[in-house]
Amino acid sequence: MFSKILIANRGEIACRVIRTARAMGIKTVAVYSEADADALHVREADEAVPIGPAPAAQSYLAVDRILEAIERTGAEAVHPGYGFLSENRAFAEALERAGVRFIGPGPRAIAAMGDKIQSKKLAQAAGVNTVPGYLGVIQDADEAVTIAREIGYPVMIKASAGGGGKGMRVAASDEAVRDGFRGATNEARASFADDRVFIEKFIEEPRHIEIQVLADSHGNIIHLGERECSIQRRHQKVVEEAPSPFLDPATRAAMGAQAVALARAVDYRSAGTVEFIVDASRNFYFLEMNTRLQVEHPVTELVTGLDLVEQMIRIAAGERLTVAQDDVALKGWALEVRIYAEDPVRNFLPSTGRLTRYREPTGPLVRVDSGVYEGAEISVFYDPMIAKLITYGADRDQAIATMRTALDSYYIRGVGHNLSFLAALVRHPRFAEGRLSTNFIAEEFPDGFAGAALDADERRRLVAVAAAIHHQYQARDAQISGQLQPAARNDAGGISSDLIVMLGADDRHRVTVSETVGGHAVDDGEVHHELVSDWQVGEPLYQGSIDGRTVSVQIDRRGIGYRLSSAGAEIDLRVLHPRAAELAALMPVKQPPDLSKFLLSPMPGLLVSLAVSEGEEVKAGQELAVVEAMKMENLLRAERDGRVALLHAAPGDSLAVDQAILEFE
Repeated sequence: MFSKILIANRGEIACRVIRTARAMGIKTVAVYSEADADALHVREADEAVPIGPAPAAQSYLAVDRILEAIERTGAEAVHPGYGFLSENRAFAEALERAGVRFIGPGPRAIAAMGDKIQSKKLAQAAGVNTVPGYLGVIQDADEAVTIAREIGYPVMIKASAGGGGKGMRVAASDEAVRDGFRGATNEARASFADDRVFIEKFIEEPRHIEIQVLADSHGNIIHLGERECSIQRRHQKVVEEAPSPFLDPATRAAMGAQAVALARAVDYRSAGTVEFIVDASRNFYFLEMNTRLQVEHPVTELVTGLDLVEQMIRIAAGERLTVAQDDVALKGWALEVRIYAEDPVRNFLPSTGRLTRYREPTGPLVRVDSGVYEGAEISVFYDPMIAKLITYGADRDQAIATMRTALDSYYIRGVGHNLSFLAALVRHPRFAEGRLSTNFIAEEFPDGFAGAALDADERRRLVAVAAAIHHQYQARDAQISGQLQPAARNDAGGISSDLIVMLGADDRHRVTVSETVGGHAVDDGEVHHELVSDWQVGEPLYQGSIDGRTVSVQIDRRGIGYRLSSAGAEIDLRVLHPRAAELAALMPVKQPPDLSKFLLSPMPGLLVSLAVSEGEEVKAGQELAVVEAMKMENLLRAERDGRVALLHAAPGDSLAVDQAILEFE
């Protein structure tokens, strides 16, 4: 067994590998860029080595820098995590030449499965079901149209060297194929320096289901069941679970057998994932094989009881698998969601900044894999994932219920995040029913996400929470000498108060709050609520129960009001004494400033280019500027005709969200 390994990655996956290595008694070496000098993985490793500037191409993707760190520290093996160099054949070969073990498959398997066209040919030869299509290199748009007609619409155009949703287009007509071919080849060339694309049949109502495999260097190969990864946005996974609510035992066994056959065909060793597309009749077709650890591996760990990182390390050290196929049993259910620094209301634009407040949910059925801490910085240079939240249950319903509570209890401030969107997703009736497809988000949120809606009962419960917490603030303030006493003693000796909860000028709730043993009673004239909680003034989370129902509500004081967040919804409200509420109703409402003549940056980022100058006439739809953040370029266009009056920023400037780039007359 190795005595020291280097982790050629960052963030949560680096921390994840460190935890297992520590449990195995193996020392760890972290590598870090200038932007990650204070990162959590640097703090947790036994040693840490700087490898270059913030851009990944000059640090985490720089093979020579990684090799220097290995030589400097005497590491005997390297775990690549996922992303960066995890599927880089040249890196695996360089380690082999240096006499350092790669904790992953051999270079041949990486190369064979890294080329989408070659991998499909190998899959066909191994007897694996493949999507009908044309696997040759397509020369031009005319040939693409001919092939698409032969396959039958709709078709999928995909980059051969692709991954992460780049270089993919769906086309249902000749014209769409021509446009898709041009777009896919351009994107593939820019992303992978390889513009080859192929065309295959597009499976309608598709589900994305993958099989986890484990293989040692002694010829033993097993599969660990499946993960359902159908909830996706822009071909990126959002929610994953194990097992799948769709598969039956026969389909699971057939998919597992084909995944093992493919792994054997390429002499695979280590952990790997064979991905399939599955139609409504449970016909399944090979998509690709990921020759690395997957982001969603924790759900498989929870239902099998196996530590996949430990298995990878033991396989790389030459050990045999100690688990046979008959030993694998899927117990219970696990869900995973990815917590991103992004703003769902702004079309999921990435967010950067400092985590000013950060509190992870806890519990026996809750696991959080993160690479951050309160005060950590979310950088513009890397993937915006903050953490992965995983929950377990005896069955799917319990895993979902635990996930709902955990999401409500996850408290993040300082950057935008997708917690509200995830909370709305796992509460969606269709998700609860297990009617999933890769089109789920597009079909259920066709106009984007603007926050979850609250029904009347949920609004009443949040009103009750607001009244209870305000009552406690009043009780605290009443202890200060010279303060007015707004509350009175009730018949039971506790303090009670009459309050007005205002959600808007015309949305008022008059309530009476009384202290009870263990909490408060709130009466709004129609419904009586019993709240039980040990919440204290200043706490960001109100956790307890309302009428016996578990709740977790996030609280932010906003001036003289509150913002409450729960179940994917946010509401702003004020809680006032009845006389103060009467006076508030007479106050004029402050109107927001008119910003329509400004072009504002939709995200923090770098102003790459400006396409206009002062005094220039522009037309609606004309390109104005390009802003780059987290490896994404965002093209900003004019929404109406006008004349540019003033430029407020120049190419190369760093922009804050909503910072003015230019101003129209």
